[in-house]
Amino acid sequence: METWAQRTSRVLSRREIEGLIADGRHIVIVDNRVLKVDAWLPYHPGGDKAIKHMVGRDATDEVHRFHSAQTLELTNRYQIGRVEGKWVNFVPPIQGGVFGTLEGTHTEGEDDISDASHGQETISTTSSVDPSPIFEPADQLASSVRKRNVDSSPYSSTSSVSSVELDGPQMPPKMTVMDVRTQREIDLDKARYPSLDPQTQENIVQKYRLLEKRIQDEDLYQCRYSSYAIECVRYIFFFAMFLAFLKMGWYIPSAFFLGTLWHQLSFTVHDAGHMGITHGFHTDTLIGMLVADYMGGLSVCWWKYNHNVHHLVTNSPEHDPDIEHMPFFAISHRFFENLFSSYYERVMSYDAFAKFMIHYQDTLYYIILCFGRFNLYRLSWVYLLTGQGPRKGPAWWHRYFEIVGQIFFWTWFGYGVIYKSIDGGWNRFIFIMISHVITMPLHVQITLSHFAMSTADLGTTESFPQKMLRTTMDVNCPQWLDFFHGGLQFQAIHHLFPRMPRHNLRRTQQLVREFCNEVDIPYATYGFIEGNQVVIGKLGDVGRQAAILAQCQKTIAEGDFGMH
Repeated sequence: METWAQRTSRVLSRREIEGLIADGRHIVIVDNRVLKVDAWLPYHPGGDKAIKHMVGRDATDEVHRFHSAQTLELTNRYQIGRVEGKWVNFVPPIQGGVFGTLEGTHTEGEDDISDASHGQETISTTSSVDPSPIFEPADQLASSVRKRNVDSSPYSSTSSVSSVELDGPQMPPKMTVMDVRTQREIDLDKARYPSLDPQTQENIVQKYRLLEKRIQDEDLYQCRYSSYAIECVRYIFFFAMFLAFLKMGWYIPSAFFLGTLWHQLSFTVHDAGHMGITHGFHTDTLIGMLVADYMGGLSVCWWKYNHNVHHLVTNSPEHDPDIEHMPFFAISHRFFENLFSSYYERVMSYDAFAKFMIHYQDTLYYIILCFGRFNLYRLSWVYLLTGQGPRKGPAWWHRYFEIVGQIFFWTWFGYGVIYKSIDGGWNRFIFIMISHVITMPLHVQITLSHFAMSTADLGTTESFPQKMLRTTMDVNCPQWLDFFHGGLQFQAIHHLFPRMPRHNLRRTQQLVREFCNEVDIPYATYGFIEGNQVVIGKLGDVGRQAAILAQCQKTIAEGDFGMH
């Protein structure tokens, strides 16, 4: 029997790894170690989809940024070998990557081509496929090629070569008006940002890791608990005002302070979800559940499941749930194509209602966000009732603890406050609406960081730090106003270092600016008002594109091409 030392020291070729992925295995490269993580999928507290988006990729930076040193040590048990040299990423199966089994498709000499062609680029799709998790000893071979037929753009991704791509004839795709627009956005980003060649991207990665080392040396990962003490004083004040005005029968100011409390508590939930408070998984998760579920009626585990995917595929129309708001919002013309969401596992239909809403989305933006918290209730309950989270491992009990928390919340808020403490149906309605609408700025803050940024896919050669800075922007605000934004004004920095306590983000901003200047990556930052104007402008632009597309389709349908 092969020993652990023999297994981990074995060098795997690119074709071997491709064959494993084609057979349904979940292979991830971390620190040149080949990890087969199928057994961990049902246990992963952050959800299985986050792992699936890293299959076939060098996920070294992503894995290190999201996990503690103790967790990183546990990855050794899943190592099945190692790779030599710089790994060239595949497109993961969940994103439409096509793979050939070792017994199936194979082109003579393709090992040499694949291993040597660092930076070689071909056009690939980004449609979504859900690979079956296979880990048991009695493995069954999958089909030679694993691909799902879903809508995709032929210009959405630049990927490394797989054996299937080498075998198939490369036919130039027909370009629609939407394809031309997509390619124009890709070309614009390529012109604005550093080259995607391996040498340039490797330099960015190395400088990014040096920045990480500097941040550790300055103890910026250490939480300042004195800052949280101030936050707690603020929370107690809001809660006391809510109760005092409720007791006096002043329902409007009472609702205002309750909504303000929920708004502020969301930032602590965000910190806890990223293990940015104590850096302990169980402690921070417990804090998050107590605050989110028991105090706010929202599922922090749903948020983590959603948010981890967002951090890995930021601003990808097919894969990032944080920008998938059809039929209400579309921040890219690509949503006009009935895209398949790999997160929701359904088609985001661009139907008649969506066409109407998108046409007026810049006008309706703030109005719709006023109802954002109600949608979070829905998403939380869908997550908990359908059991989407892990049912094994360290997080197995979270679902049940959260369901108890939901019952507790609706008991004290729904029964204790709304039904027992407020007289009259109209007063109850006003209280509910004000307390929920007050949280609208939170949804503005969430969308502000990404809605105005690029949704173009520059392919698998783009480094993690460049992609985060290309798809995320920061908001300028005075230091005394940091409490209002709760760290969300530093989203670009947060995406680079997600486990960093929010009270250290302002200091880190200076270091990130220096890094961006050094590697020539634009650092996007706007004032709060200016940023909102940019977002509204982006929504208006997409709305106009929708109107033009609708007019073109109408003209074609009527057969009137203006030739009289």
